[in-house]
Amino acid sequence: MNLAIGSSAALGIAIVLEVTGTTALQLSQQFTKLAPSLVMGVCYIGSLYFMSLALRTIPIGITYAIWSGLGIVLITAIGYVKFRQALDTPALIGVGLIVAGVVVANLSKSVVH
Repeated sequence: MNLAIGSSAALGIAIVLEVTGTTALQLSQQFTKLAPSLVMGVCYIGSLYFMSLALRTIPIGITYAIWSGLGIVLITAIGYVKFRQALDTPALIGVGLIVAGVVVANLSKSVVH
């Protein structure tokens, strides 16, 4: 299946699927609940597929930095809102540094969208 979408859109879809899969992983309760376990698997496979599409024009290091960095930030927010998992100050600083790293990576001249 070859979708005619841009690399940036493919990366965005990959991030949404990865975050959805990670949320389902939490909801699966260590794979004891079938539906969230299946959602997790489908989302992770889809995420990797769309990340592979992003690699058509975005370098792998930049793709992975954005995918993992934004995934961490989004899943941290979901963890706080949905699962009541608060972070302490050092953890929040760490997430802030991840955001800074993703911004710097995006400003790189090697990024092609």
